[in-house]
Amino acid sequence: MSLNNSPLSLPLILESEPDEQWLITRFERLSRGQFLGVVSAVAQSLPDRQFAINLCEDRRNFMVGFAAALVRHQTVLMPSNRSVGTIAEIAAQYPDSYILSDGLEGPEGVMQFDCTHLPWGSPVETQVPMIAGDHVAAIVFTSGSTGRAVPNTKTWASLVRGAELAQQRFGFNQRTGIVATVPPQHMYGLETSVLVPLVTGARVYGGRPFFPEDIRQALACMGQHSLLVTTPIHLRACVTSGLVWPDIESVISATAALDEALAQQAEAVFKTPVQEIYGCTEAGSLASRQTTRDAIWKLYEGFRLYWQKEQVILSAEHLAADVPLSDVVDEVDQHHFRLLGRHQDMLNIAGKRASLMDLNLKLNAVPGVEDAVFVVPDSKERVVTRLAALVVAPSRSEKQIIRDLSRQLDPVFLPRPLYQVEALPRNETGKLTRDALMQLIERKEGCA
Repeated sequence: MSLNNSPLSLPLILESEPDEQWLITRFERLSRGQFLGVVSAVAQSLPDRQFAINLCEDRRNFMVGFAAALVRHQTVLMPSNRSVGTIAEIAAQYPDSYILSDGLEGPEGVMQFDCTHLPWGSPVETQVPMIAGDHVAAIVFTSGSTGRAVPNTKTWASLVRGAELAQQRFGFNQRTGIVATVPPQHMYGLETSVLVPLVTGARVYGGRPFFPEDIRQALACMGQHSLLVTTPIHLRACVTSGLVWPDIESVISATAALDEALAQQAEAVFKTPVQEIYGCTEAGSLASRQTTRDAIWKLYEGFRLYWQKEQVILSAEHLAADVPLSDVVDEVDQHHFRLLGRHQDMLNIAGKRASLMDLNLKLNAVPGVEDAVFVVPDSKERVVTRLAALVVAPSRSEKQIIRDLSRQLDPVFLPRPLYQVEALPRNETGKLTRDALMQLIERKEGCA
């Protein structure tokens, strides 16, 4: 029987010694008992609604709001971004909802619960709440990078199982200290920096460090056995910062393809392996690899892939339904696969094929390029005849970039035009939406 349909109740958090430090910031160290005390107090104060839209940026506040909502048998809605328009759309779609926030103002007319000043002095709670396995704990929305954001329902049992599979793969335990730069509203951030600490007892940094120096201080604060959960864009910033980093156990990256050259630089700077996670909002994390050693991905235990014509389908017992993958996959054996790129990213120009993922990796590997992306321009024609590119490279000219890129690409894939910009419009997880890219290209064309 699928865990998704199981009536079994599962603990909200791993039981531990009452004084064991667990939720850590630069200024305070809270035990799980202290955390449960705050959760209990907040749960009693929450509005009597079915859905809680959790917009908290501080990870401590997010975790308290998330846990308190579950204790109140509510479902947490996690949008792909925190823009007023996105939140208003979700609130209209789920009218019996309210907002959990630690500073961001929500849309007018939507009830808001302030998590800025939570009752951290609440009495320690030793009894761990039990959550029904079939309770819909969260609805996570896709990033909308290729279109409209889509809601994905997650039961508590399926979320717990996902954290257990991550524990099997990476060995998380109560000594592990997690520092994450990715927001908890994202499926990758939710799994690694919220669910893994709740389920496995791993210690977690309660803030959300963004700049390299903030990340360095957070890792130093966590001490031994710490690891960094991040994205390629944050990893690049850390590697090029020139900072001296504390000793950590590993680095985990996800949300976008990781360039092997950047992975090599990161391993040299951090003096530790860089692991890469492959996953999707629909299924969560499902495979991993060490980028500098493996071109092949290894599935987590219990996942399997099968094919329906050219479509790759993912199956696992804890998933509510099988998941069609957006990527083109080459099976190595029942436990391993190669990732070739997304279906919609596969290009055929003048009879020659390439994937946008591979093109982007090559463009970002050009010396002097700090960030870059290929874009398929809008066209009434079904056949793609040219590509554009947006590049952040202050020290290089367009001609120099094209010259270096031409050594790696067939001429039909060289970007025409190539626009140099100060920054790419990345969201909180480092992803780029098509709408944002097209708006930037339109502005550049208007200035040409």
